[in-house]
Amino acid sequence: MDLKNQINILKTLERNPTCSQRDLASGLGMSLGKANYCLKSLADKGFIKVRNFQNSQNKVKYAYLLTPQGVREKTKLTVQFLKHKTAEYQQLKLEIQHLKEAIGK
Repeated sequence: MDLKNQINILKTLERNPTCSQRDLASGLGMSLGKANYCLKSLADKGFIKVRNFQNSQNKVKYAYLLTPQGVREKTKLTVQFLKHKTAEYQQLKLEIQHLKEAIGK
């Protein structure tokens, strides 16, 4: 699971712990299978706890709760992601500058 998916899933679950796997997958533009895999991985790492409860239609529904470790990991991943994107941005600025120089602008 890549850094961006981990951050996006943790942020989404922090805002809406009772969202369904289908809604999570749809909202993040991933397959239902990938969402399931990512949630299982986050639970195995101890970043989320999965709780089930009965909803009004007598179907089992799940809540995905961030653990204190999950909150710390979300913060750490966000910092890493920001550093990565900042470096990528700087590289793109340099590349654009070189391209402009190459065409005489």
